[in-house]
Amino acid sequence: MRDEKAPSASLARYRLRKLLDMLKSKEGRGTQLISLYIPPGRRISDVIAMLRQEYGTAANIKSDTTRKNVQDAIVRVMQRLRLFKETPENGLVIFCGAIPRSGPGTERLETYVVIPPEPINVYLYRCDSRFHVEPLEELLKEREAYGIIVMDAESATYAILRGRRLEVVKHITSGVPGKHHKGGQSARRFQRLREMKLLNYFARVGKHANEIFLKVPDLKGIIIAGPGPTKYDFAERDYLDYRLKQRIIAILDTAYTEEFGVREVVEKAPEVMAKVRYVEEKRLMQKFLYHIGHDTGLAVYGESEVRRCLKMGAVDTLLVSEGLDLIRVVIR
Repeated sequence: MRDEKAPSASLARYRLRKLLDMLKSKEGRGTQLISLYIPPGRRISDVIAMLRQEYGTAANIKSDTTRKNVQDAIVRVMQRLRLFKETPENGLVIFCGAIPRSGPGTERLETYVVIPPEPINVYLYRCDSRFHVEPLEELLKEREAYGIIVMDAESATYAILRGRRLEVVKHITSGVPGKHHKGGQSARRFQRLREMKLLNYFARVGKHANEIFLKVPDLKGIIIAGPGPTKYDFAERDYLDYRLKQRIIAILDTAYTEEFGVREVVEKAPEVMAKVRYVEEKRLMQKFLYHIGHDTGLAVYGESEVRRCLKMGAVDTLLVSEGLDLIRVVIR
């Protein structure tokens, strides 16, 4: 749960998204554009050795222009690699190739070095008429984690949903007997014992949830689900650590428990998560508009004013539209 890193991570993902949009717009002639993905742990010297072989293979290209452009790009990539003593902990991605400006002979060699915001697990070398950005685009998909508890009076199942990946972590049973339908003192005694066991079960559900979910980085929220009222009884009390309880984003009704119930929650999750993102964005905008409307001096807008505050180091939160497409060039 690394909230303090969220702003820098958000900015890194924004910059990467803008870069990938730009790279996708570039096209080369033939197979002159190189995409190189190096996962963490791969030795730079091994990659350079592979590129030397590719340089030799490129000598067989019949077109003089294509051969020269591919070999020049390979040399440029090797030059960039030599700037690194070892592969960064998240891996390394290099795009390089001759991009035509207009007609034949107007190609210009362009190089882009990317250190991914998260570790990559693919080792890829590809020459094509386009840059292959798909592995990096995967990193931009939703990575926040959501904890799921599906429970009733008989059992509880814990799962973690991160992007498209669902992991069922644990399943426990309650040991709570079913309801007693006979009357008399024995029924009342049975009911008291059942309630005691149910409370002990709730305590175990909370204990396991704390052990599982407090260790999860980037935990965005907790979803509690299940058939019947048991989930509400549990959620209303203080069995969850306060850090988890304040992250409960939804309490959902399901027809099933155990793994089938978890799958049912996942089907409903996109709508819940969209609401969470909407609420967060709405809260930030309301805060911004409040300061503007009340002229508190704690909010500014417009490029020049924002740049002035950035240079002063006076910015707490920076709101940038994803549709903003500005390029600033400084000539010294």
